[in-house]
Amino acid sequence: MTDKTVALDERAHGGLLKNNLREYGMLLSLFAIMVFFEIVTNGTLLRPLNLTNLVLQNSYIVIMALGMLLVIVTGHIDLSVGSVAGFIGALAAVMIVRYELPFVPAALICLAVGGLIGAAQGYWVAYFRIPSFIVTLAGMLVFKGLSLALLGGQSVGPFPVMFQRLSSGFIPELFPGVGVLYPTSILLGALVALALVYVNFKTRARQQQHGLDVEPQGVFILKNALLCGVLLYFTYLIASHRGLPNVLIIMAALIALYSFVTGRTTIGRQIYAVGGNEKAAKLSGIMTERLTFLTFVNMGVLAALAGLVFAARLNTATPKAGLGFELDVIAACFIGGASAYGGVGRVGGAVIGALIMGVMNNGMSIMGIGIDYQQVIKGLVLLGAVCLDVYNKRR
Repeated sequence: MTDKTVALDERAHGGLLKNNLREYGMLLSLFAIMVFFEIVTNGTLLRPLNLTNLVLQNSYIVIMALGMLLVIVTGHIDLSVGSVAGFIGALAAVMIVRYELPFVPAALICLAVGGLIGAAQGYWVAYFRIPSFIVTLAGMLVFKGLSLALLGGQSVGPFPVMFQRLSSGFIPELFPGVGVLYPTSILLGALVALALVYVNFKTRARQQQHGLDVEPQGVFILKNALLCGVLLYFTYLIASHRGLPNVLIIMAALIALYSFVTGRTTIGRQIYAVGGNEKAAKLSGIMTERLTFLTFVNMGVLAALAGLVFAARLNTATPKAGLGFELDVIAACFIGGASAYGGVGRVGGAVIGALIMGVMNNGMSIMGIGIDYQQVIKGLVLLGAVCLDVYNKRR
């Protein structure tokens, strides 16, 4: 191999690492934040019980962040997700508690209503060109009012045990009586870790076949070894409590689905094209209005699912449910690398952003920091993430 070829390879690898610096930076930030709170909380953060609570407390944020990412990538925003989640929780309570409708049909109706809400808002944004900020701000006010009217200003609950298991249940143990661990959860976590490593190797091989730049082999192997080790370690910690929560399985399935859609399908590439340059995308034959409409429908469905999960966790529906959720969801996407200009953002980044917000909330609560200062710190973190995005855009 000539010196010139080596130099070109080094330059290509350097450019690739530079382009992925934001993603690696978020992972390192999450690791540093977890280490910091693990130290200052005297080891409380990574205790199995607290880790399980961390998953349960932030599941609905992760679920909505997946939908919000697609909305932001197309160059829009949805301020109504918190109110929609609260409204769906209220609707579920009325159907299940007051009218004793079975859990499954009630959940399906709620998801359908969430899709209709997203369709109603997406229609005005996509086809009438009304700014999404205005449409969803109006939606936020509308569904706050509807939640209050539906519940009559009172909390409604409790829910049946079957509904509660949506958020507070755990996967059944296939090998009971094996010490204090839950081997089914450990086995499932190991399978997921191996599957992720396999997919990463296949993706790298495919990129090499097409002549695309890939990470240096040493960096790639180290990254996958760390990924596998971290997943196995956290699976072990959670499995030493009560096993994997049901909602964690739901989250993992959604993350896998949306990672596949955004990275391996035509519609995923078209969504990024719309956010990158809508006029060029339209001229190339992409139906930009329909894609924008569908991203809002998708957001409505995921907001409805998050509302069901949150109501199941609280075991009641309250008029104030969902208050401020939209801020955490939007912050998770921007902290995770989504661009305020559209066209940029990854599913993994949104999940990392949601985890950063969740770990910060949990760690500051354990430390006894008041909600007032928690809001200040989270606001500064969000501002820093957006400033970094603007800096990278201008550079």
